[in-house]
Amino acid sequence: MEKSENKVIIIAEAGVNHNGDLGLARRMVYAAKEAGADYVKFQTAVPELVISTFAPKAEYQKETTGSDQSQLEMCKAIHLPLADYAGLNELCDSVGIGFMSTPFDLVSIDCLAGIGMDYWKIPSGEITNLPYLRKIASKGGRVILSTGMSTLDEVGAAVEVLENGGISRADITLLHCTTQYPTPYDAVNLRAMDALRTLGCGGVGYSDHTVGVEVPVAAVAMGATVIEKHFTLDKNMAGPDHRASLSPDELKTMVAMVRNIERALGSGEKTVADAERPNIEVARKSIVAARDIKRGEVLTEENITVKRPGNGVSPMLWDSVIGTRAVADFAYDELIRL
Repeated sequence: MEKSENKVIIIAEAGVNHNGDLGLARRMVYAAKEAGADYVKFQTAVPELVISTFAPKAEYQKETTGSDQSQLEMCKAIHLPLADYAGLNELCDSVGIGFMSTPFDLVSIDCLAGIGMDYWKIPSGEITNLPYLRKIASKGGRVILSTGMSTLDEVGAAVEVLENGGISRADITLLHCTTQYPTPYDAVNLRAMDALRTLGCGGVGYSDHTVGVEVPVAAVAMGATVIEKHFTLDKNMAGPDHRASLSPDELKTMVAMVRNIERALGSGEKTVADAERPNIEVARKSIVAARDIKRGEVLTEENITVKRPGNGVSPMLWDSVIGTRAVADFAYDELIRL
């Protein structure tokens, strides 16, 4: 799927909110399409290659899924087998929405390379994974890189690895992100997008984990070219990410808001909009007679004034009009002609 009509790419992040159920994953494709997203994105992993048996759960994962399972056990339960992603890609093609999935290990990279995607999506956790970054670079193509938990220097180092591996900076989009689920507003720091722009990549966007839709919409107003947002079919389902995700209706609302802001941003040139041209005559003013004026009478500040409508002599010519003689008789409130 290639972008053409819209400037802002909206990625509906299904992630693992299907809870390992292919049927739910397929339903999420339809829901993302219905909401108007450009892409639906999943997460592809062989959990044993990503997480050691000693890796603890994040606090938000403990809060949402409990402490009985290890992080590895939790992820094994909610990931789809690699063989399922080709079918999801085919479904996306048939529905008319772009397919994307984030690989979390080298085997998953090879799996997705065989499917083919418009973009590689690198998650925040892999930004310091040198072998992973080199593997992505070896596959070529365009990259969207999330930058949660990272300093600008770390992001720059990751970009250099991709660039050295053959990916042009122009083909890399950096997503500002705060890796906390949900993200409190005072931890968002949208202005960090400006810092990311100094790295000279092809674009800057935002991956959102806040509750609600106002922050990603604000990011678009600040120039984000990609928006990524988690969604779920049911926020009450078991799993680590449902609580910080949008419902399908909320996702649809966010997409509509983004499109409205996208249209409202305009070209950046200060010109008269076609929509406001009819109001120039109504809202602006002209020089008019402050009282009845006889032809040949000298025009002064006592016998002329400024009133609507704006289809006569502009008040910006006031100084040029003062001291001239009336070219005709003018009735009270009549537009002065020169």
